[in-house]
Amino acid sequence: MADKDTFKPNWYEGDTPAGTYRSLFKWNDPKGFKHPNQGFYRLLRDTFGMRDEDFIHPKLDIDPLDIEVPCGLDLDHLREFSRIVGNENIKTDTYSRIKASYGAGMLDALRLREKIIENICDAVLLPRSREDIEKVIQYCNRYKIPVSIYGGGSSVTRGMEAPLHGISLDMSAYMRKVLAFSEINQTITVQAGMWGPELEDILNHAPEKLGARDRYTCGHFPQSFEHSSVGGWVVTRGAGQNSTYYGKIEDLVIAQEYVTPIGILKTQEQPRAATGPDFDQVMMGSEGTFGVLTAATLRVFKYRPENKRRFSYLFPTWEEAHTAYREIMQGEFGFPSVFRLSDPEETDTAMRIYHIHASPADTILKGMGYQPMQRCLLLGFADGERDFTRLVTKKIAIICRKHHAFNLTPFKVTEKWEHSRFTDPYMREDLMDYGMLIDTLECGVNWEQLPRVHREVREVVKKHPATICMTHISHAYPQGANLYFIFVIKYKGINEYLRLQYEILEAICQAGAAISHHHGVGKQTAPWLEEQIGSPCMEVIRVLRDHFDPNHIMNPGGTLGLDMSREQASKRWGFRPE
Repeated sequence: MADKDTFKPNWYEGDTPAGTYRSLFKWNDPKGFKHPNQGFYRLLRDTFGMRDEDFIHPKLDIDPLDIEVPCGLDLDHLREFSRIVGNENIKTDTYSRIKASYGAGMLDALRLREKIIENICDAVLLPRSREDIEKVIQYCNRYKIPVSIYGGGSSVTRGMEAPLHGISLDMSAYMRKVLAFSEINQTITVQAGMWGPELEDILNHAPEKLGARDRYTCGHFPQSFEHSSVGGWVVTRGAGQNSTYYGKIEDLVIAQEYVTPIGILKTQEQPRAATGPDFDQVMMGSEGTFGVLTAATLRVFKYRPENKRRFSYLFPTWEEAHTAYREIMQGEFGFPSVFRLSDPEETDTAMRIYHIHASPADTILKGMGYQPMQRCLLLGFADGERDFTRLVTKKIAIICRKHHAFNLTPFKVTEKWEHSRFTDPYMREDLMDYGMLIDTLECGVNWEQLPRVHREVREVVKKHPATICMTHISHAYPQGANLYFIFVIKYKGINEYLRLQYEILEAICQAGAAISHHHGVGKQTAPWLEEQIGSPCMEVIRVLRDHFDPNHIMNPGGTLGLDMSREQASKRWGFRPE
């Protein structure tokens, strides 16, 4: 038998072969990977009763795509689209159409691994300008051709899946330009297809690239930052890992421009106005059901990485940890930027990942009262002006000491997390190769709700034998926060996975939490939306859709709970026959 202390699983590395099923469900960079380290590997192996020998022969799913799905569009429609965007900017091959119709959610990956190809568009169009998009939408509206929108492809909520035949607009090919920059207003206007790293690079090098005096940052760094677009951030009401200081995307957007089936909607660039309902807020979160976001004006901030101050603390209990966390957010001395609190199970997992578990340091921590499955890790940093970051971290230290936290800051725990914070999703492929699933669901809570939601969701997950359920708070406000659940299970089929996912969503809803804090709704969470927000609010969404999109061509088939079939509405959509 292999030595458990030295055995290294046969993780897959190297460039993912082009044109394969694996390349379709791969998390973004074909060459990217991040393997579970030895501590996490041992936890997985022991939790699921596996042996080292079980990690020698991975199921790689590197077969070439062997299915052809005919394009269902009439030739006349294809000719007109070719006239509008150019023949070179239309893709009708099956691979390109699947790529533009599946996101980065677990159900997307599971179906592709099982070679289930369904709900794909008939053609992918690469618009070169807003004018191209106007002409395409006008034509599709006239002939009632469904339209979905593709940005970075990082949706985890079935946000761009096309259950009806139609087209997908790929915004990432050309729609990535800076349209305006104002250093006086501290705003930048960009096209919706611009990816996060492009935007941040331009702002960080604003003196060279924009002729600015200072360097800037957008401050928006979601988990999918390296592979997501500005448009995707806006239409899903996304949040970055630094949102506690910089704000969610709805705090960053100043103005927007949409192409809708009834014309152009463009909002003004004032930061606030009292001119009736706020249409920026109306359009954000519409997830492509009202129109196509073509441009957004965003707030930007001074880029001062030299002022960043990192911290990390270990609390003896979850109750003391989230109480201190709340007191910090209500302290009125300013907010940290990254502010992440792990519950006991996630903390214990982190202890394994950072090689603290069963070490001399772990023995010392236990002797000091920081026991496994009770202790909680807080990490983060403060951004902004130098005196501000000094004040924030000083006040955080005082409150943490009050709640009996041990200062881990000298051990650079935050730096270790920060180094790989955008690469964790790559571990998904490794786990799936050996029959395990890792997935996430998140919700929004107020402080009074937090203990109940955390407890009841964990109870739902732990009803299933041999599961890992990690939870953290990563976006916070004086009135509440998010709860982000990460669960790891053995794969027993799509039905079993969906049953657990739906049980968690039901528990979140029944406990009174918001069913999404920043992932959005899509088609995955849509069956719970009306129950969550109430029928009067849902009717407003329907009326707005009817106004902007009278023929219901925009992202139809269930997004935001619109156009839902009886099966979808009964929360069974996605279950396959046993």
